Amino acid sequence: MPQTTLEQRPIGRTDLTTSVIGLGCVTFGREIDEEQSFGILDYAVENGITFLDTAEAYGGGNSQVGRKATYGVDDQREVSTEMASSEKIIGRWLKKRGNRGPLVICSKVSSGASPDNIRKQVDASLEHLGVDCIDVYKIHSPDDQVPIAESLDALNEQINAGKIKVIGGSNYNAAQLRESLDTSASKGYARFEITQPPYSLADRSFESEELPLCAREQVAVTSYSPLAAGFMSGKYTFTEDRHSFPKGTRFDISPGHADIYFNDHNFRMLDLLRAKADELGVPMVRLAMAWVMANPAVTAVLVGARKFEHIDNALLACDMKIEQGLRDEMSAWD
Repeated sequence: MPQTTLEQRPIGRTDLTTSVIGLGCVTFGREIDEEQSFGILDYAVENGITFLDTAEAYGGGNSQVGRKATYGVDDQREVSTEMASSEKIIGRWLKKRGNRGPLVICSKVSSGASPDNIRKQVDASLEHLGVDCIDVYKIHSPDDQVPIAESLDALNEQINAGKIKVIGGSNYNAAQLRESLDTSASKGYARFEITQPPYSLADRSFESEELPLCAREQVAVTSYSPLAAGFMSGKYTFTEDRHSFPKGTRFDISPGHADIYFNDHNFRMLDLLRAKADELGVPMVRLAMAWVMANPAVTAVLVGARKFEHIDNALLACDMKIEQGLRDEMSAWD
């Protein structure tokens, strides 16, 4: 088993830190039930993971509602229909655990970044989690209907009220992040100290502009989907049928992942990854994750887990520390 003392890195310019591997809690109550989720949380903490990432939208019920709205399919593929099950399961686990310890909890507002909704959802997340303060709070996706200044003002208000400590954004591009930072600077608001982009061999859009911006501005990067929602495992084959994926997998629960990752380029990338993994004698998923972790601009990598083995893979990828020459070779794939 890998070492259980993971490096801690600063979250932006704050006193908060994150372990270099964070636990993405989107699976809780969606792909795995409460008992399994408790086991994953215990195992993650035992192995040095201190950062837990959730959101108001992460829930078995939320997933089912979203799939019906997008695809018109009204069925249950999730293990529960509980709304906001991820936050609620973490809250029940914290209550059972009896202490928060060194954990840094991150949640997000997913249903719109208007001031009223931010206030409403912060209170809801505090109740779900059973805590007095959320360490890190992000806007889940940019809201084009709300000026960023209004959202930042509301978030600043929540910081002053002691309900959240640090703010950030998820799925922001460089221009949107730049606008947020400039607005905070001009108006004296707390700024985004952390950003959460997708980042994998199948999605490198973060690298060109956002990565250097984060490095210049000392904004922490907690990237997600290092395996492209499981695409880099090689278990999916191309299909236009969005209802024929292996039951219980990420693509089955959220078929929209296929719209993101199914393209000729990514299937070529998958073939190259498979060949290199065979050459080195390591699992594809470990090599793909190690490539992400070897980028010094990434503060922490968020890993979703349904099994202990998924956490083990991340720990082993972290220990793998691939040489720069190998990472450069893989980065040149096209």
